[in-house]
Amino acid sequence: MSKIQARFARLQAEGRKALIPFITAGDPSPQATLPLMRALVDGGADIIELGVPFSDPMADGPTIQRASERALAAGMSLRRVLEIVTEFRRADAETPVVLMGYANPIEAMGIEAFVAGAAAAGVDGVLVVDYPPQESESFATELKAAAIDPIYLLAPTSSEQRMREVGRCGSGYIYYVSLTGVTGAGHLDHAQVAERIPSIREAVGMPVGVGFGIRDAASAKRIGRIADAVVIGSRIIEEIEGAGEERAPTRVRALIGEIREALDSL
Repeated sequence: MSKIQARFARLQAEGRKALIPFITAGDPSPQATLPLMRALVDGGADIIELGVPFSDPMADGPTIQRASERALAAGMSLRRVLEIVTEFRRADAETPVVLMGYANPIEAMGIEAFVAGAAAAGVDGVLVVDYPPQESESFATELKAAAIDPIYLLAPTSSEQRMREVGRCGSGYIYYVSLTGVTGAGHLDHAQVAERIPSIREAVGMPVGVGFGIRDAASAKRIGRIADAVVIGSRIIEEIEGAGEERAPTRVRALIGEIREALDSL
């Protein structure tokens, strides 16, 4: 059982929902990432999604695009992201870390080198937005051999066949994109999400996390009633932007704490 699978099993036994916050590695600076990761854990995060900055983040809205631009301008790279995970592991061996990003940096490093580096750093899961399951089975197999969960996206437009492919290749959990837009978009349709999740669970056979459009404790709680996990990213990036580097960890910890409290009240 992977570390991510074990975390979900424990939460299910406790009757609790997973809280999965996202931040971009290197935003607002490389040295700020480690304190922000620790603040997420202190606030009640169960799994951290750590964004690998990329110059053309096609699935991301303006907020996360700005975060990637700031990180890249500060010199962030995939190798530096792995170094940050290594540093994080020195003090926290338990909190699962998922790298979320795009294929280009991985292809540039080389898949074998990336998988080896991610395993050595202590990465627990990898979500590559532009690696669909039908084109990444060998990549998923290499990750699983290194005890890393390959995590895939599903959307409201995903077919039954796509869901079955994701269930075959993926492990850990599924990230259900609740909107047919980019990150940070609004108009989250809870009824539509509630209608889709049972069929997704049946097809993939693993926990379903829901992201895109979750802005606060109230929207997280509504999603928590129907999903296994709540994923929140753009709202955290906005908090970092508004707070500035020095105050960002305190503000982020407070925001995550509010969401954690809301989920635990279910």
